[in-house]
Amino acid sequence: QVQLEETGGGLVQAGGSLRLSCVASGRTFSGAFMAWFRQAPGKEREFVAAISGTGTLIYYLDSVKGRFTISRDNAKNTVYLQMNSLKPEDTAVYSCAAGAQYSVRSVVSYGFWGQGTQVAVSS
Repeated sequence: QVQLEETGGGLVQAGGSLRLSCVASGRTFSGAFMAWFRQAPGKEREFVAAISGTGTLIYYLDSVKGRFTISRDNAKNTVYLQMNSLKPEDTAVYSCAAGAQYSVRSVVSYGFWGQGTQVAVSS
């Protein structure tokens, strides 16, 4: 059974930092994209960042460029999201996704999802 488990969410003041981790179990994803999406209350799920299996291709939502960094450790089957200079508008449930080969900004490209971790940024 494939599982993705996110950790690292929490409450932080604006300008602060958090590091999210997502560990995959049940299979490896070293040959596929892994990504982070987020969903704020009353809004649709939104692409945040994606990274290819080798880490050579990385994509970001424009509003997080320069503040967020996605990385992965295939030996640990883990993907990370370092979030700096957090803003109140970053408040959302952040979910890890895995398995995309193309259209990596699209929700439907991913076959595996974690339950999500809450990130709350106070002003």
